[in-house]
Amino acid sequence: MGPEGEFIEVGDGHRLWLLGWGNPAGVPVVFLHGGPGGGVAPFVKGLFDASLHRVIFLDQRGAGQSTPSRGRAFNTTAHLVADLELIRTSLGIESWFVVGGSWGATLALAYAETHPIRVRGMVLRSVFLGTRGELEWAFGTGLAAFFPELHKALHDLLGEAPDWLSALWAAILHPGQDVHRPAAIAFYRAERAMSEFRPVADMTEPPANAALPASPFMEAHYFAHDCFLGPDQLVRDAGRLSEIPGTIIQPLQDLLCPPATSARLAAAWPKAKRVVVAGAGHSVGHPEVFAALKQAIAEMVR
Repeated sequence: MGPEGEFIEVGDGHRLWLLGWGNPAGVPVVFLHGGPGGGVAPFVKGLFDASLHRVIFLDQRGAGQSTPSRGRAFNTTAHLVADLELIRTSLGIESWFVVGGSWGATLALAYAETHPIRVRGMVLRSVFLGTRGELEWAFGTGLAAFFPELHKALHDLLGEAPDWLSALWAAILHPGQDVHRPAAIAFYRAERAMSEFRPVADMTEPPANAALPASPFMEAHYFAHDCFLGPDQLVRDAGRLSEIPGTIIQPLQDLLCPPATSARLAAAWPKAKRVVVAGAGHSVGHPEVFAALKQAIAEMVR
């Protein structure tokens, strides 16, 4: 696998970008990015020790450098879990450690609960369990409490829709640019504000021809389908994690994925250790969150 990565065919017309980094003979670790639709940011390599770890980075279906970009067909949680197994077996890895944050933690849990014998341990950050209640908090109650202007801008687009969450996803996925563009921009701003410890909400309208990020569209696709998970599936099936050690990094001021969520998971996963990081928000780029995550990875795979 070259220094720029390579592409792997996973079926259904999807090609995933894949990068092997670190020591080819080292302890195997797979890193799962957030979103859905976020893609791998180069700076996350700093979480790992290149002399000890064999890290597999990948852009999930429709994300980052993978093709088709924003491809939503044959793009479900089950497809992403199957992709991980295809990658693992194609690389000749018997089992690996799994690292992921936010949506990456959702996918990590779904994978581990499906293939527990393939997971040596997990380090998760800012757990998202893929439930409607979490989304109602993030873009309803929580957004209104902390960023009322952004809440108003987002909800004004939805009119009097009785099911505002479904209306939001439908607006973002609407084929008409005059509908989906303002909805995607308002949603993106709201999510960014809830994600940062010291947010700067950019209210400047981007140029009409400026490309929008993939994440609002991929997230709307997943969230409109309850993340392709059953009701409270990840907590309900947490018993399948009984033999897997885990560390959960929880920023105390994470508005998007608040501490109550990771506490619920930890209560159902006896081998999980929960580490609370004070004075930090959702973003992995916050120095204290990054340091806590790096330390947890080093301890887990040592």
